Amino acid sequence: MTHAMRETRAGDRLRSAAAGLSAAVIGIGVAELVAAIVEPAASPFAVIGGGLIDLAPAWAKDTAIALFGTGDKIALITGIALVLAVVAAGAGMLELRRSGLGAVVLGGLGALALVVAMTRPGAGPFAWAPGLVAGVVAVIALRTLIRRLRPVAGLGPDGEDRRRFLVWTAGVAAVGIVTLIAGNVARGATRSIEAVREALRLPSAARPLRSVPAGAELDIPGLAPLVTPNAEFYRIDTALIVPRIDPADWSLRIHGMVDREVVISWGELLSLPMQEADVTLACVSNEVGGSLIGNARWLGHPVRELLARAGVSSDADMVLSTSSDGFTASTPLEALTDDRDALLAIGMNGEPLPIEHGFPVRMVVPGLYGYVSATKWVTQLEVTRFDRATAYWTTRGWSERGPIKLQSRIDVPRGGSVESGETVIAGMAWQQHVGVAGVEVRIDDGEWQRAELAEAISADTWVQWRLPWTAESGRHAIECRAISDDGETQTDQPAAPAPDGAQGWHRVDVTVA
Repeated sequence: MTHAMRETRAGDRLRSAAAGLSAAVIGIGVAELVAAIVEPAASPFAVIGGGLIDLAPAWAKDTAIALFGTGDKIALITGIALVLAVVAAGAGMLELRRSGLGAVVLGGLGALALVVAMTRPGAGPFAWAPGLVAGVVAVIALRTLIRRLRPVAGLGPDGEDRRRFLVWTAGVAAVGIVTLIAGNVARGATRSIEAVREALRLPSAARPLRSVPAGAELDIPGLAPLVTPNAEFYRIDTALIVPRIDPADWSLRIHGMVDREVVISWGELLSLPMQEADVTLACVSNEVGGSLIGNARWLGHPVRELLARAGVSSDADMVLSTSSDGFTASTPLEALTDDRDALLAIGMNGEPLPIEHGFPVRMVVPGLYGYVSATKWVTQLEVTRFDRATAYWTTRGWSERGPIKLQSRIDVPRGGSVESGETVIAGMAWQQHVGVAGVEVRIDDGEWQRAELAEAISADTWVQWRLPWTAESGRHAIECRAISDDGETQTDQPAAPAPDGAQGWHRVDVTVA
């Protein structure tokens, strides 16, 4: 084979790969537009990504969060796009080699999206449509482009129809991009839930909480604020596309081991007495010293009141909460019926829940990690037993009850270099629904020193602490440990997040110049 022939064949492979990519782009673009119009939750990217999240083992979830933090979903979408690009390019080359092979590959991807969409929890009547459209459009586009390539395949670089083929390929890709953009625009324009949220006026609490006292905020640069702004509050969930629920369409069903089934509408919920509660939420995937934790003032109605209305069976020991997107959490019944501020929350820091944090309604339960308590976009509460039902993450090996562990964190200095002289070591400590009595700090394995604790606004929130430090030149290791209100000292035994939360002392290494 001559050098010219090898170059020609390499060029044909590149052109057929481009045809595959263009076909995939237009298939996905048209499918996203169809999904936006008839079934937003059946978006091919959403259903494939959601399916991958559902199938991911616990270690994969931990790895993704450790690497990308709250950007794990963007990383997943990017990964799906890259894999799809490789498969589509391969489909194009297969189709050039043997008619029909590449079409089977792209059609199979559409069929996969269709099947996953149909089997996802809460699948609507048109969940099949976007996947079907994606497969059909991609197959038609691929076969059309490859038919235009075949007459010029194997010819020299001056093949007369080659430029026309490239124009067709670019045109198909451009149409795909336009429809993809149109789908995203249509999804937002179908009904602006954000506008509904912004127009909502929250009811007042029956007994509003006092403002955060000045002694609770140490006001140290670099130290996390006591109340986390909504825009900075961590977000970890399984929703690749955030559910957008019109409050007028929302309802909560309470059923299972109860005397009577209860259904609460949005209007009825707003008419019930509301209460405020300062509660810190934490993700079970948070590493020691990590940032997957935040504190807010929540507004809502006590869950125990709704359960009392339903009449809970004495044999029940768990409530399985379900999100609109099918996520489930197993909450110990006593955590929802005792005196803690377990809320069906509608407000966060004085405004309606942000859409990504559960609008219009979510659960907030002090003392438990979010994966067993903080269900967003909640639509069902099933009263049951741990030996009869399992939740989303417990089926994947995580602890079924998830009590919060005693933890502390160093925020200042966070590491790196520090100037010598008088400075401060500061951080946060928490054990929701127990409370923190003190924090101790040691430097270079020396004696433990008692830190100054800020005023605690609630046993259900984290608390700030600080310790003056005369920083001397050299390398130093700083560690901290918390002491709870019930006398427990934070353990030094390290443990990974799985299956029931990380533990150990937080340590930072600093260089004093």
